[in-house]
Amino acid sequence: MITTPQAPPAPSSQSVATLILDVEGMQCAGCVSAVERQLRQQEGVIAACVNLITAIAVVEYDPMVIEPATMAAYLSQRGFPSTPRGSEGETSEHQPSWRDRALVEQRQQQQRLAIAAILLFFSALGHWGHWGGPMIPVLSQISSHWGLATLAILIPGRDIFIDGARSLRYGNPNMNTLIALGTGSAYLASCAALIWPELGWDCFFDEPVMLLGFIFLGRTLEGQARRRATAALEALIELQPQTARLVSPTDFAQEAGIEIPVRSLRVGEWVRVLPGEKMPVDGQVMQGQSTVDESMLTGESFPVVKGVGDRVTAGTINQGAMLAIQVEQVGKDTTLAKITAAVEAAQSRKAPIQRLADQLSGYFAYGVMAIALLTLILWSVWGETWLGGQGDMVASLLSLKLAIAVLVVACPCALGLATPTAILVATSLGAERGLLIKGGDSLEAAHRVDTIVFDKTGTLTQGCPTMTDRYPLGNCSTRELLQWAASVEQGSQHPLATALLNAAQRETLPLWPAGELHSEPGYGASAQLYPPDQPPCTCRVGNARWLIEAGMTIPEILTTQTAILAAEGKTVIYVALNDACIGLLAFSDPLRPEAAQTVKNLQDLGLNVVLLTGDQPAAAAAIARQLAITDVIAQVLPAHKAAEIAQRQAENHCVAMVGDGINDAPALAQADVGIALGSGTDVALETADIILLASPTAPVTLGGIAAVLNLSRATFAKIRQNLIWALGYNGLLIPIAAGLLLPKWGIVFSPPMAGALMAFSSVIVVTNSLLLRDRFSVLRDHGQN
Repeated sequence: MITTPQAPPAPSSQSVATLILDVEGMQCAGCVSAVERQLRQQEGVIAACVNLITAIAVVEYDPMVIEPATMAAYLSQRGFPSTPRGSEGETSEHQPSWRDRALVEQRQQQQRLAIAAILLFFSALGHWGHWGGPMIPVLSQISSHWGLATLAILIPGRDIFIDGARSLRYGNPNMNTLIALGTGSAYLASCAALIWPELGWDCFFDEPVMLLGFIFLGRTLEGQARRRATAALEALIELQPQTARLVSPTDFAQEAGIEIPVRSLRVGEWVRVLPGEKMPVDGQVMQGQSTVDESMLTGESFPVVKGVGDRVTAGTINQGAMLAIQVEQVGKDTTLAKITAAVEAAQSRKAPIQRLADQLSGYFAYGVMAIALLTLILWSVWGETWLGGQGDMVASLLSLKLAIAVLVVACPCALGLATPTAILVATSLGAERGLLIKGGDSLEAAHRVDTIVFDKTGTLTQGCPTMTDRYPLGNCSTRELLQWAASVEQGSQHPLATALLNAAQRETLPLWPAGELHSEPGYGASAQLYPPDQPPCTCRVGNARWLIEAGMTIPEILTTQTAILAAEGKTVIYVALNDACIGLLAFSDPLRPEAAQTVKNLQDLGLNVVLLTGDQPAAAAAIARQLAITDVIAQVLPAHKAAEIAQRQAENHCVAMVGDGINDAPALAQADVGIALGSGTDVALETADIILLASPTAPVTLGGIAAVLNLSRATFAKIRQNLIWALGYNGLLIPIAAGLLLPKWGIVFSPPMAGALMAFSSVIVVTNSLLLRDRFSVLRDHGQN
């Protein structure tokens, strides 16, 4: 099917300042919602997005209204110590801040676990006699159990109580609030039973000790799982060397060099890189020849030979001989720093499904506290009736234990971690394989794609057309035809213009002076030319449609020849002189070697592949036949590409657009998922949601398109599993903790058992997300089936 275009879109944009805040003290998705809400309440803040895993907040704000220090101070006052990143905040040397904080937190968590384990051990020894062992009088006394519980709350549990109380004070109850309420209630009830024996309650000081012990065990395991989830991102950060060996260009062979921080290097300076060392900068090889491992950038495991004049990238590894590199980009301007910054920033572009989970988590703690209060009231009033006199506990004590179980079994963390852990693993995996994914929203859209639209020139083709045919009319020679056309196109960056100028240069044709240059995107170009010994004349170079709209007639002989050339897949343009057509020129742009296989792979995934091109229908059909594409949109003006995408979206299709040029930017922005080739223009790369990276020596390939779609599908399969687990866990265990099964089946959770279940639920979510790495490896190697 071949169709023609409709109408262009009207793009819009807003320019605002962006700030990254490093935020401490976030424990669960409730904290994420609280931080976002507090930031958005500030005058001048336009948008805020927070990531629990990397502990950062990305804020869009009006710098004329509010300052970064004001936002950080506001959060810090409300229990979330925050630090704004400076102008160098995106350089690799500053990025590990969240990682360093995670390491400190992990060490502190291990220390708390060790203390809690010791207290739990002594508490268990106090009950040894009840389990058939010898009695230990000192530890079996109730005063000893009170002392152990008090130490557990004051030492390892201290931060939980402080943070829980502070969060409750500012109206942002979180997981620590629930734990503090549950543990504190058990401790106070036991104290009441100790002070007033007439209540008839049992003392259960061992339960706060056990509860905190299980919670710290779960948090330690969860922290280790989170570290594994961030391993790929950390690996990118570690690729950047912190020092470089500065040498003089004149004495490179004899000079040992001075080791200085990479951030002190300046463009144009020389550095020496020895075998086995990482490239500290992006630069050009000035002396030496070696092999370089670029797998971190391209995913390609084979080393690449580098010699004088070749470019190298920061973080790649010199494997062979010594190299002298001239600095071209350093710090945040290197390719590695941009990739790392993009991967980290991607964590703060939330998938819509994550926003929903965060909204639920924002109200989660309030709901749990309400259920706990209701449990306390109902069981206090009707507990003995429901148990039919079979209960062996006073109703008020039973109701209190059930309320405590409700508080501690609830797990907002599992819900909050379900999406960001999977997104982090996926975006890091993509970066390792040359797939730069800009956010969770891009991944979510990618897994729903059913239609993928390809631009032709530079995307499916190699983007380097060559002139193949010249058909002049009348007295015009083939050299003159080329000379007229090249003179009009001098200075143009269009691929066909480049081919014309290259052909003219090969034939050493002089270009005539030109004035009144005018370009019509998608149509052609015109100019007033001033050839020597001839009067000035107007020359047009463009497609038939443009010349006909200008009132010219295309001779039948050229129309016939155009049909023959178009059937061969060639692009045809016409040359007109003073409103008379004087000939045509034909160009061939070879297909990328992997184009046909890429299209087949996408069709095997069930996608409708569409070819979008400004070429004539016959030429487009010829290319489509080579690629087995049946859906073709031909003769599309650049301004109309976005309208074609919008039309498909109006038919309820989720559309991905693949392009590389400035003309593709509106269509990339309109598409549900814009995919740009890393070799494309800066405008296309800025607009796209996903970028297929290229190295300085290895061109970008289309194979990454199927890989990124497979990755998105695998990622959202994991997210669905995580959310089903998180929602199912809370939906099932909270009613059981409230005593729903107690009257009929006698099933009930003790507070320590409830705490253990809560602690391990988050570990399951993070571990399941880590399995995505193996899942994606299978998809990459063996396909969807």
